Amino acid sequence: MGIDLGTCNTLVCVRGEGIVLNEPSVVAVKKGTNHVLQNGNAVGWVAKEMLGKTPGSITAIRPLKDGVISDFEITEAMLSYFIRKVNGRRPMVKPRVVIAVPSGITAVEKRAVLESAERAGSRRVYLVEEPMAAGIGANLPIVEATASMIVDIGGGTTEVAIMSLADIAQCESIRVAGDDMDEAIINHMKKAYNLMIGEQMAERVKIEIGSASSDEEERTMDVRGRDMISGLPRKTIITSEEIRQALQEPLSAIIETVTRTLERAQPELAADLVDNGIVLAGGGAMLRGIESVISQATGLDVRIADDPITCVARGTSIYLEHLEEWKQTMDSDLDD
Repeated sequence: MGIDLGTCNTLVCVRGEGIVLNEPSVVAVKKGTNHVLQNGNAVGWVAKEMLGKTPGSITAIRPLKDGVISDFEITEAMLSYFIRKVNGRRPMVKPRVVIAVPSGITAVEKRAVLESAERAGSRRVYLVEEPMAAGIGANLPIVEATASMIVDIGGGTTEVAIMSLADIAQCESIRVAGDDMDEAIINHMKKAYNLMIGEQMAERVKIEIGSASSDEEERTMDVRGRDMISGLPRKTIITSEEIRQALQEPLSAIIETVTRTLERAQPELAADLVDNGIVLAGGGAMLRGIESVISQATGLDVRIADDPITCVARGTSIYLEHLEEWKQTMDSDLDD
């Protein structure tokens, strides 16, 4: 079983079956406790529906922040629910699990992921770095002696890596990604319209009319929220032009990270990238026009991977198939 444990969504792959589960990384608990509602089943889509709409007695929690575990017990409950849900379809012994983690996480954060997965019902746990899994899932020739570059824009982190000979040659991870874009939209609505909107509405705005490049088609959208002055519900119409301005800051941080990683690359690897270009993966790659903005900043060809959201999860399942060859390069629960 391969797991892409993301800040926004968790995807699970099973060897030979592909992706069998794709649900939001959200858990609904009784307020002030770690008791998961609905007998431990208020996880994923059920809990996401509750985000921002819960009464006082219920809290909907996202237990991962910036790609790492911020709430240990709730992550464990979420993982055991997902493993149960996938296993429930057929009798199966405790699975061996490959989990993708951000490349910039500390030893303590790695240990938290390993322990959560073990206690959630895994037989053996292996960790693989996210850019590596994304590169494999995007069918890049990472085993060959040529440079492949991946930019994985997730919910909590953006991973930028140059890979060659089945390892990472140069890599940087920043905690600026899709969630920061949502936050920028929320702040823009407060400043420009005195309108408070929730995370889910901000995400819808980003998906429907958000763009990175002025070459994209202009769109408008109705946005609903609470007026900060009167306190009453209100709606207003916004344009994709103003959302593009609002997204400038997080996008600039991502582009700077890409150029910084390229500046640090060895000359031979940089030479390969002139031909091979850059591949974008993760949910952030779906932002309209992002590939042309990165291409202008770097002068390289930039393309979006097929089905960018599932790249990391698909990579973990391919990793499972080559476990015997590659497990030397991975962290696992045997390493102490």
